[in-house]
Parts: sequence; structure tokens; C-alpha cells
Amino acid sequence: MSTEYTATRTSIRTALILTLFASLFTAAMALTYRYTKPDIDAAVAEVKRKLIAEVLAPDSYDNTLLTDTVVVTAPAALGVDEGSVVYRARKNGEPVALIVEARAPDGYGGGIDLVVAVGADGRLSGVRATAHKETPGLGDYIDPRKDPNKTQPWIGQFIGRGLDSAAAATWQVRKDGGDFDARAGATISARAVVAATARALAYAEANQHRLFDARTGEHLAATGETKP
Repeated sequence: MSTEYTATRTSIRTALILTLFASLFTAAMALTYRYTKPDIDAAVAEVKRKLIAEVLAPDSYDNTLLTDTVVVTAPAALGVDEGSVVYRARKNGEPVALIVEARAPDGYGGGIDLVVAVGADGRLSGVRATAHKETPGLGDYIDPRKDPNKTQPWIGQFIGRGLDSAAAATWQVRKDGGDFDARAGATISARAVVAATARALAYAEANQHRLFDARTGEHLAATGETKP
């Protein structure tokens, strides 16, 4: 038996063994995913429920909020190129609030992801920063979990505010002539959140009927045209 023949057989056997192990590994991963996915989905849903409860009282709606959603592509208004999820709260079938995913692109440390809850009356019921890279101990006060003022966190000043024409000019930090406080040395973070919240609020108010009337899971473009 030639050395070349033996080497070829060895190579083929090695390739078959590797293929077998790869197939077994793939099958094992697929089974693991299949049986753990429900637990992962449940954990993600619980995180979302807790987050939404921070911006909208759970007893204010009676629909299944996490599945009553639409996806909106409106980067100019919401700052999210890949599409924003909008959760629709209803009670007895009537509109209660829209919880909008938005992003402030101009934070000191980069983008600041937000959820903005807008009541059917056009007033904010809450805002939360969900992801950011603002400077610890300086600009991260936009996140109530990091804000040292636990009794009156900075983010709480959005509650109850609307965009009526008389108050439009006040949607800036005080340093810029507006009505929102900003901590010394960290104006950029506050300015970014205030501006992004104002844009999200304006979008939700202007598109309220379209957002509530859209089919669950529908993907809406900024112009109002439905995406395929």
C-alpha cells in the first residue's frame, strides 16, 4: 500500500470525523436553542414589561401591550435608521398611550437610546434612557438608575409636558433659554435627550391616529406609506 494512498485515506477519514462532529454540534445547538428559547423570550418580555411600567402605569391599559405593536421607519423624527418599535396601550379598546423607541444621536458619548411614552392627550407620562455611553458620574444622570438624586431624578421633569405652541420654545435646556434643568458640566447629555424627546413627542402626536389604526406588526414609513 503506497504512502500516498494511506495519506489520502487518512485525510478522508479525518474529514468525515470532522463533518460528523460538526453535524452533532449543530444538532446539539439547535436542540439547546429550541428548548431554551421560550425561557429567553420570557426573560426579554419581563425586562420590557418592567421598563414600560416605569413610563406608563400598568393599570392604565388592558391590552397585551408587548404584542400590540407597529414598526416605524422615521429616522429624522426618531433617530433610528433600522426602524423603531411603537407599543400601543389601550383600555376598553380606546387609545391610552404610545410608547415610542427613539434615539438621541448627539449624546456626549454617542447615541442615547430612549423610550418615550406619549399619552392620547399629547402629554408625556414618562421617558427612560435604555442604553447610553455617557460619562459615569457626570452625564449618566440622564439614567435614573445612575442619577444620585433618587427622590427627584432629572428624567422626571418630562412627565406631564406637551408640545403646545406656547411652550415650544421651552423645549431646550436653561442654558439655551429653555425650561429644562441640566447638571453643571454635563449639558450635552441633557440637551441631546431633551431634543430627541421633543422630536419623538411631536412625531407621536402628529401620527397618533395612523399609529393606533395600523395593523399589528405593520411596518410604516415616515411618509405614511406602508412598507412591504
